[in-house]
This record gives sequence, C-alpha cells and structure tokens, in this order.
Amino acid sequence: MFVAVAPPLGGPMSSSTATTTGTGTDADPGPPGYRWRWHVLAVVLVAEVMDLLDTTIVNVALPAIHASFGGGSTQIQWITAAYTLASAVLLITGARLGDLVGRKRMFLIGTFGFTLCSALCALAVGPGMLIASRAAQGGFTALMLPQGLGLIRSVFPPKEVGGAFGAFGPVMGLSSVAGPTLGGFLVTANLLGTGWRMIFLVNIPLGLAAVLLGARLFPKDARTPGATRLDLPGVALISTAVLLLVYPLVEGRALGWPAWSCAAMAASVPVLAVFARYQRRVHRAGGSPLVEPGLFANRAFVAALATGVFFFAAMSGLMLALTLMMQLGTGWTALHAGATMISFSLGIVPAAILGGGVLGPGYGRRVLHAGMLVAALGACGLWATFSHWGLHTTSWELVPGLMVTGFGMGLLMAPFYDIALAGVTDEQNGSASGVLNAVQQLGGSIGVAALGTGFFSWAASHGFVHATGWTLACTAGVLLVSAGVAFALPKKARPHSD
Repeated sequence: MFVAVAPPLGGPMSSSTATTTGTGTDADPGPPGYRWRWHVLAVVLVAEVMDLLDTTIVNVALPAIHASFGGGSTQIQWITAAYTLASAVLLITGARLGDLVGRKRMFLIGTFGFTLCSALCALAVGPGMLIASRAAQGGFTALMLPQGLGLIRSVFPPKEVGGAFGAFGPVMGLSSVAGPTLGGFLVTANLLGTGWRMIFLVNIPLGLAAVLLGARLFPKDARTPGATRLDLPGVALISTAVLLLVYPLVEGRALGWPAWSCAAMAASVPVLAVFARYQRRVHRAGGSPLVEPGLFANRAFVAALATGVFFFAAMSGLMLALTLMMQLGTGWTALHAGATMISFSLGIVPAAILGGGVLGPGYGRRVLHAGMLVAALGACGLWATFSHWGLHTTSWELVPGLMVTGFGMGLLMAPFYDIALAGVTDEQNGSASGVLNAVQQLGGSIGVAALGTGFFSWAASHGFVHATGWTLACTAGVLLVSAGVAFALPKKARPHSD
C-alpha cells in the first residue's frame, strides 16, 4: 500500500504536457516527466494486482463455491473462464476506447465497474448469477487494464520507461501467488460468516482507492489525433472469433464434443482472417480501425502475440490443475493449498527482479527463452513428484518444483512486455498494448478451457494423479513451443528503455 499526496484541484498537468513526456532521444532526452508519474504507476499496479488476485484467488475457492452451489465441473470452469473470456473479447475494444474518449476516463469507468461487479459476485445466490457477475467483471477489466501501459508511457520520460515496466514483474509475480494464499486464508477463516464471498469483498476497498486516486492523480485526457468513432463491425468480428474458439472448449467435454463444437473452433480462423482484411480496408479508406493494420504485418509483434498465447495458456492451466489436485485430489483445505503456493512466490519474485533489472537489458529475449525452459523443467519436476508420491504428496515435496516453475515464470514476466512492444511505432503503441493485453487474457482463457477440460476428462477416467501428470506434461510441451516461437521476437527492448 502506498500513500499519495493529492495534487491541487483542477488536475496536476495539462493534456498537452501529458502527451509529450514519452518522446526524446539520447541526444535530446525530452522533458523530465510528469510530476506524479510514480504515483500514476502505483495506481496502475493496484489495478493489475486486483485483476491478478481476482483470477488466482478464485481458483482456491472453487471447491468451496461448488460445495455451496452444487453443479458440475463445467460450471466450475465457467466461474473462471467467464471472467477471462469476457476480458479477452473486449480488451482490444477497451484499448481503442481509451484512444477515442481518453485513457483516464476509461480507467476510472472500468475500475468502478469492476468494483461494483465484485460486490455482485459476493452477493450471488446461485451459480448463474455468479458466472454472469464474473463475466461483467471481466468486461470492466477490459476497460481498465489496457489504459495502464499507455498511461505509463505518456507520463514517464524515455530513460525511466524501462524501470517503470520493470516494476510489473515483481508486483505481478507476487500478486499471482498472494492470490491463492490470501484466498485460502479467507475461505478457511470464514470472516464474519462470509465464507468464499470474502474473496470478492476484498476488491471493494482496493477498487475505490484506485478510483479516487486515479481521479486526482492522472493527467487530463488527450484524444488520439484522427480518432473519431469506434469500429463497431471490427468489434463484432473479433468478439465473434474469440467466442467461437473458447466457448466450445469449455462446453464441449460436458456435451460429448458435438459436431458444432469442432465446427465453431474451426470457424474462428476464417473469422479472424476476415477481421484482419476488414481492418486493412478501413485503414485504406481513411477510417479508424479497431487495430492498426500494420501490426498484422509486423513479424516480431505477431510472434510476441503467439508467444504470449502459449505461455499464459500453459501457466493458467498449470495453476488450475495444481489447485484442483491439492483440494479435490489430496483433500487439502483451501488454506493448506494456498500456503503451499508460497514456495512459488519464493521463485517468482527474485527472478522477476533479476530478469527485469539485471538480465533483461543485457540479454533481451534470451532471458525469455531461459524463463520458459526453466518453467518447463519445473512443470516436469512437479509431474515427477505427483507420479512418485501420488495422493500422499506433501507440501514439502512440492517445494522444489514450485520454486523452479516460479523462477522461470518470473524471468519471463519482467522483460516480456518491453521486448514485445520494441518493434512497434509510437503511433501503434495504444493498439499494440490493447492487443497484447487481450492475448494475455485469451491465453489464460484457452489454458483454463483446454487444460481444465483435459484435467477433468483424465480425472474421470484415470483418477486425479494421472490427470495432474498429463496436464503438467502438456504444460511443459506448450512452454517449449512458446520458447521456439520466441526466436522471432526482437532481440532486445528499445534502446531508450535500457
């Protein structure tokens, strides 16, 4: 938690100033930066923490929610997948809305909506209401998150941008592990008799603080020149493509994989192609496309998107499988499972600091390769642990595998965004940031849907030990694929971020 001193009323900086702080070269380093830039970073990180906590904290609470509401395994998946799916579908739109109506305004709307939906989740009276509230929560997240990268680039001078992005790794890494630990404590403690509902209530003070501080500390909005209206056909096309891909992954197993589920997933590819073609046509006609068409021709950025999809799918699937195995398989309490994941943070936090501040600037994408290979090794170690000890596995026996996996994830997370955006122009930054955030959420949604479906299928036919082993093996394989794709990324981040 940080303490911010509010600037004078009327806003601390004009919009014209806000849009000039991100320029400059080594010979001309540009303005020194916005006065409240570190406070802006802190508020943006609070939003990122809320998103990560809300994603990871729910995994630990799933068995308790299932015990409270009943329902099948598909409903368990949808409590997680509804959030990430809605976020993935709307993130690109949210980024574009930031360009059109202002990043500050969209951040505040998204954060307030996220906070309100957290209260609705806590008040849910059945699985349908909870899933719908989670989907709405994910939709508001799509308005909130894409504004962060653009805000940071607008208020920090070039020499400090790398340091600002470097703060993401440790904070996101710690939050991703604090979620299961905090979730386990809240579910087990049953504070004020709220049970699992407290995992959503904790968002309310954080969200309100982010709204109040953002309203006072963020610079005034400046619209992107030439941006006039939202590309609604583009929104419809990209949303349809994502739904066609992810919805059948979640529902298909429970329905016996009907023909329509396979047809829908196959149809997502041509719909994406139509979307790309339509974006180029809008651009040639002088309109405002949802995504800058030049990004599709940028080999390095496309490779970054593919790398992100594979990596985040692998890690989301791994976290879900571990959480379910610990509670449904071995019978651990939520607190026990959450506390076990602390060893994950013991690997992820120092690796994020090392990767972002020491190794990343000098070794660039080789740090990403190392992170994915180490994470794959850790997943194989966890696989071997469960294969040997089975349902009698203890927390201590999982420590080595969790630490190694966390270390690999931390190495990648810190420098990934800066390297991924190294090949795009300043004009493409807003669109690229939105697409990159969308891909992170889409990867997470695919990981939960695909690996979660595989886990439940294998558990039903071969038991939890085999299900966990096969899921971890698939995770390691996907991480290796991601490492291969990452060879097409830029070798290093932009020089001014060093």
